[in-house]
Amino acid sequence: MAYKSPKLEFAFEATITLSHIYEIGETAYGKRRIIPITGGTFHGPAIKGIILPGGADYQLIRKDGVAELEAKYALQADDGTLIYIINKGLRHGPEQVMKRLAAGEEVDPKTYYFRTSPAFEVIPGPHDWLTRSVFIGEGIRRKDSVEVRFWQVV
Repeated sequence: MAYKSPKLEFAFEATITLSHIYEIGETAYGKRRIIPITGGTFHGPAIKGIILPGGADYQLIRKDGVAELEAKYALQADDGTLIYIINKGLRHGPEQVMKRLAAGEEVDPKTYYFRTSPAFEVIPGPHDWLTRSVFIGEGIRRKDSVEVRFWQVV
């Protein structure tokens, strides 16, 4: 039996603006924090629009330094369609790089790992293709925003 190797097809890029980080503190699982999402934009070959304010990224910084990310927010396509996204991921790198990121410094994204696995919910219509495939994302952390490029696994 022959397997077909998966390929990636660019879906869209998002710039997600962020607010002040709320540090809950050290819990039994690691350092917990919440980062509110204030807006943003997204665009790709088949979809574009805005990111609605009101979502958040719920992060757990594990004892080994790996950040477990779980961002929940809504996109609004240019045609008015609302799209719910849960974007889970991991971010880690050398300790010095991660300290610079935490301080809001610009850091070369090649020096750390930031990958996500989004899941979408949307009503039937022109954007329900988002619910019919697996997607992956690659992120870049900026001082007040995150940039994520999403690819569809085909």
